[in-house]
Amino acid sequence: MTDRPPHGTPGRPRVIVTTDPELDDLNSMLRLVLYSNEIRLAGLVYSSSMFHAEGDPELGVPPHRWPPAGARGHIDQALDAYEQVWDNLRRHDPRYPEPAALRAMVAQGNVATIGDVATESDGSRLIERVLMDGADDRVFLQAWGGLNTIARALMSIEERARNEGTWEQVYRDLVRRIVITSFGKQDSTYDEYIRPNWPEIELREVATLAWGYFARSAARPEDQRYLTAEWMRENVSQVGPIGAAYRVWGDGKQMAEGFDDEDYFGVADKDAAELEAMGYRVWCPVEPRGAWVSEGDSSNFALLIDNGLRGWESPGFGSWGGRQAPSVDHPYEWSSALAEDDLPEGMRPAETPFGPPINDYAAARWIGAFQRDLAARLRWSVTRDANGANHHPSVAVEGGLTAEAARGTAVMRTLIAADPDGDSVDLVAWNYREAGTCGGEPSVRVTGSTLQVGVPAEAAAGETLHVIVEATDRGEPALTSYARLIVTVT
Repeated sequence: MTDRPPHGTPGRPRVIVTTDPELDDLNSMLRLVLYSNEIRLAGLVYSSSMFHAEGDPELGVPPHRWPPAGARGHIDQALDAYEQVWDNLRRHDPRYPEPAALRAMVAQGNVATIGDVATESDGSRLIERVLMDGADDRVFLQAWGGLNTIARALMSIEERARNEGTWEQVYRDLVRRIVITSFGKQDSTYDEYIRPNWPEIELREVATLAWGYFARSAARPEDQRYLTAEWMRENVSQVGPIGAAYRVWGDGKQMAEGFDDEDYFGVADKDAAELEAMGYRVWCPVEPRGAWVSEGDSSNFALLIDNGLRGWESPGFGSWGGRQAPSVDHPYEWSSALAEDDLPEGMRPAETPFGPPINDYAAARWIGAFQRDLAARLRWSVTRDANGANHHPSVAVEGGLTAEAARGTAVMRTLIAADPDGDSVDLVAWNYREAGTCGGEPSVRVTGSTLQVGVPAEAAAGETLHVIVEATDRGEPALTSYARLIVTVT
């Protein structure tokens, strides 16, 4: 039998995004809509953070790095661009949702102040409705900014459940189903409310360098080109409405109203000294006009993309969203900062001005594949004829995606690769040592369509091997799909 779930398998987790108006949030939102065919979006919610808040005139709280009154927010900007290209996108994949369906899930969350949970908001009520709608699937609540709107929704659920005498039942159901992902903790509401009152909710802290402002410090030498002005112009900035909305260095744009001393990314052709003379606080290196800036929050949804890596199933699996390791302080918390994959020979941990060097290879190892994938989807957005662009190959594993084998023996599987465009597909496989628990190194090779995995003689019963099969077509840009074979030692 062939055990490879098809793209868009029913039952995949639903996703609610909460997000603040940061440059990298806009870019992540533009990538998100291009992947809205691969995940099940259920909400797009504006929220505040320690970096951005709308302010509250009644409380005398001024806005903090917030867009001008009346300006379209970054979620709406991304949907405006998506609406212009949706008809093209659906010709490449009919699962792309209608723009009206995405607009219907946009809501204003708690935005007045940093950590605002004072009252319910449209956004917190949306989250509450999804969590309490009677479905039994997992829901990923994503905090691209602060966790406060998520916290407010959980507060309301707790208050109502306690009043109705159903708290224990509601708690047990929701901690089983909820996964929170966050790029750091951008306000205090997680520590002050969520963890004390919902201690068994799984948190995946997915902050990475690989998709943020310091991506160049984490990328492999061969992947640096995907961040250059030349590559960005050819594959992103000049490719249709979504590419035009995507923020790059020196594009003349800013996110907030008035002067923002941290947002110098739109200023062209100035070095750090010149920017500082203009009053900016230069906190990350200046790059050439048109180059990559940041897309830091994409690691939140990248782990959910249905590409065969199955990253959403377990935080320790690893995927385009990086890999998370368990916290030593809390059994339900996982962090990308704790997951260190072995660096390739010659690579060093990434340097940043914020602390000791960081090993972010668990996320950075996927930069090339994820960037080529973005380029392909942007081409879909401007290509009406599906025959005029490249599409993903597929790879299936006959015999299933799990196996049991004694130490010192071999597992054999037949791989079935196909490409919808008729391109040749190259197959490679490798042992993802950090995702498994086996200390020994297996032999892994692909000969033709046959995968052979040799279990180390020193392996112990119960240990696991994670073998990643990569299927890469020879289209332009080259696209990669995956299969993950998990071998348990008997």
